[in-house]
Amino acid sequence: MTSGFDHENAIGFGPRPTPVARLKALVRDNVALIRAYLSMIGGSVGRLVLSLAYFIAVANTLSIADFGLFATASACGIMLSRLLAFGFVSPLYRIATVKRRLLGTYTAGFLGGVVLSLPLIALAGYLTHLVIFSGEMEVATFARFLIAEILCWRVMEIVVIVSYGVNRFGAGSTLVVIASAFKTVAAIAFAGAGLASLASWSWFYLGANATAALVAILFYYPRVRLRWSPRLYLSRWIDAVSVAGAEMLFYVQSELDKVLVLLLGGPETAGIYAMIMRLVDLTALPVRSFLTILTQRLMRAPALIESLKTKIGLELAVAGVSTAGLLAMALVLHFFPGALGRNVAEATPLLILVLLVPAFRNLLEYHSELLYATGRTVVRTLILVLLATAKAGLLAAVLGLHADVELWVELLNGLFLALYLISGVFTYGALTRTARRPI
Repeated sequence: MTSGFDHENAIGFGPRPTPVARLKALVRDNVALIRAYLSMIGGSVGRLVLSLAYFIAVANTLSIADFGLFATASACGIMLSRLLAFGFVSPLYRIATVKRRLLGTYTAGFLGGVVLSLPLIALAGYLTHLVIFSGEMEVATFARFLIAEILCWRVMEIVVIVSYGVNRFGAGSTLVVIASAFKTVAAIAFAGAGLASLASWSWFYLGANATAALVAILFYYPRVRLRWSPRLYLSRWIDAVSVAGAEMLFYVQSELDKVLVLLLGGPETAGIYAMIMRLVDLTALPVRSFLTILTQRLMRAPALIESLKTKIGLELAVAGVSTAGLLAMALVLHFFPGALGRNVAEATPLLILVLLVPAFRNLLEYHSELLYATGRTVVRTLILVLLATAKAGLLAAVLGLHADVELWVELLNGLFLALYLISGVFTYGALTRTARRPI
């Protein structure tokens, strides 16, 4: 007769599973997540190839100075796009993830938010042109870049976000590839047209982004019946606005460098810097797919991140993949410096000097996603204010050395390390303090 209790295994004397057995068990327990990630990474690989072709076509058709102006205008559009619908995309994504039956109701709320937010976005766009681009770019050209980013590309991104929320990862990834393909075709057509002006490129860019948004809405958004329910929207409004503010601040601290380089170094320096950072951005695509999966997992099981071992493992994984991606790219360009075209060849020798930047940049995004996924939106906003302020000060100091390009480019590693340390201290401090509160 036995008690049903295994004393040997209970005190640790039983046979322990081998590493292979543990790996098999891990895979078996997370089959759905692995399939979802593979679907998304497939889209990321496709997008990487298309983004590279797009980058080569645009960067080598525009002058380096015009490419710097375009990159900065696009960065401003990305920042302002987070004001669209005052952040109501956050409740929309949460509802798609956990209460799909209310998706039509929240879609109507999002559309209402879009209409209400447009006057504020138009005013912000006008002031941005006045402060940054006056004398450098015509207001009509700048407006086309803003419309492309805010009303077209952002709408396509929101359709992708909702697709991921309803577990249609393959559809979302396919849409990203299709949208990137439109931009690549537009860039190649622009390069072949022999126009080479910033105003001409703005029309090609707007057309590609508008086509991507149209395809996303018509063929990829889940079929829903729109229902208007202001009572539900008001209950979510504080969260939506705080997320919009946090998203805006995240992209301010992420894209602010392009604006400061333009203001302090001029269009030529901004062009070289934009080329370097664009290549850095390409290494982040597989990491962002992972962060999307992790965010959803944390929404359903916040306790996942409480283990110190898990925290360290995730940070090392993000940093390792990011650094390996840039190192591989730098090695290829070292042996084939002209692979990305004549203009880009001027920036490629500097790529190895920012070897650690992708890791720290992606870890900043990772910290932001941790706070969002666990519902700490106000803390996230405060941390992003701190990061944006610190980045502005540090970057201004670094760019004061712009006469020696190699020196200030290399100092970017230290700048992003400092931002990472600030983010890490406050992010994990917030997670720990909240976790210790009694339930």
